[in-house]
Amino acid sequence: MSANASNAPAEGSLSMRQILGPLVAIIIGIFMVILDGTAVNVALPQLMKEFKLTDLSLVQWTVTGYALAQAAVIPLAGWLSDRFGAKRVFLISIAMFTIGSGLCALANSVEMLIVFRVIQGLGGGVVAPIAMAFIYRLAPPGKVGQVMGMMGIPILLAPALGPVLGGLLVEKATWEWIFMLNLPIGVLGILIGIRSLPNIARQSVPGLDMLGILLAPIAFAALVYGVSEGGSIDPLTHKAQWTSTDAIVGMTVGAVALLLFIVFELRHKNPLLELKVFRSGNFSRGIIVQWISQMAMFGTMFLVPLFLQQAQGYTPIKTGLLMLPQALASAFFMPIGGKLSDKFGARPLVLAGMTVTTVAAFLLSNISADSSDMAIMLPLALLGAGMGLFMMPLNTHLMQSAPQNLVGRVTSLTNATQQVVMSFAVAGLTTVSASRFNDMVIQKGAPTPETALAYQADAFGYTFGILVYVAIVGGLLGILLTRPKYRPSEGGQAAEIQMMH
Repeated sequence: MSANASNAPAEGSLSMRQILGPLVAIIIGIFMVILDGTAVNVALPQLMKEFKLTDLSLVQWTVTGYALAQAAVIPLAGWLSDRFGAKRVFLISIAMFTIGSGLCALANSVEMLIVFRVIQGLGGGVVAPIAMAFIYRLAPPGKVGQVMGMMGIPILLAPALGPVLGGLLVEKATWEWIFMLNLPIGVLGILIGIRSLPNIARQSVPGLDMLGILLAPIAFAALVYGVSEGGSIDPLTHKAQWTSTDAIVGMTVGAVALLLFIVFELRHKNPLLELKVFRSGNFSRGIIVQWISQMAMFGTMFLVPLFLQQAQGYTPIKTGLLMLPQALASAFFMPIGGKLSDKFGARPLVLAGMTVTTVAAFLLSNISADSSDMAIMLPLALLGAGMGLFMMPLNTHLMQSAPQNLVGRVTSLTNATQQVVMSFAVAGLTTVSASRFNDMVIQKGAPTPETALAYQADAFGYTFGILVYVAIVGGLLGILLTRPKYRPSEGGQAAEIQMMH
């Protein structure tokens, strides 16, 4: 695509061949951001040794700070995109993430690393919502689901590959390489983006929603922090710390800020997040199904690595390799799900995907400490297939169920709530697992080295059983979805969407 073409507005006028350049730039950015988030998790023990720490709580802030920074800026993504242009904000975000990565590699103390991880999070937080809105607007007529499915591959592939790459770099090289690898990738993504990403016409942003800009980051970041702290396990009592001061303060501040944010946003003429979109019944039903499916997806992606390392005693590298079938199945079925959604809508894909996910969760609920590798990889492959079938069709459904001038705000809204839902899923399932482990101790006595793995396996199996019911509820609610009333022949950006009351 020529430089001149890249400066022309793209109102759903690009062909599949023309969209390849922008799609590559966006996939590079979103893949790098998501991969880095999971790769760092397996490096925490090495970071403790590097910085001579005995307490995990401080080094854990390299992960928590990153997540909080993302939660704080995600609500601003739509407004920034409308005000300054999606291309400019996307490229600046990738540049900020890349610079933050370089700084992280140079950190010589854990405190410096935490600060630089926050810079990474501030840059990476707006990448996903802007990327989704960008691709939706560029999609050729009748190809929205197919293109969204292609973009969705890195969203499910990166979390599974992160532990493999992180474990490999930590064991074979040094932890700094986790961040140094982002430098050439980030520069490549920026160069491709400068050349290929079109300048989409900006939306009118006449009034600055100062209260929204202030309250949204506080609300979402505080909720994520409070829930994460509440779900953390006390190493002495093996119980969740929902009554700890940090958890109570975080959730209280987050809840109050969220309530005030909702009140002010509903009354503001030009709100930061357009909450009136919930007047669309189709959108409201769709986002509830998305929340439930995310609980099942993120809950499983959180529990499986813990099970493999704690109940099976596997190394980070082997854990990542065993999770590869999930990533590969997701990558295979994601484009299929996107293409089918263009023809049949999201409902049949959600029903089929949630059914497969339910079967996968049921199989995982029956695993034990002596389960074979195949007994673990099979349900993970099914899980990846199920998620690949319905995740991006559901995202596409949400964007098609809202007025087109609000697409950027919708992706900010869905990604911001996703951070909170993910935190609730992880914290809630952690609590269930810990409670089950304590029940085993009460029933069968303190664990010995021989029985500890069996206790852990029972706790994880019980928790996976909870996810079976979560997936069933998501599938049943998926029946309520109806196809948005738009004219697919006019393409993603030009489609007419009618609000469904």
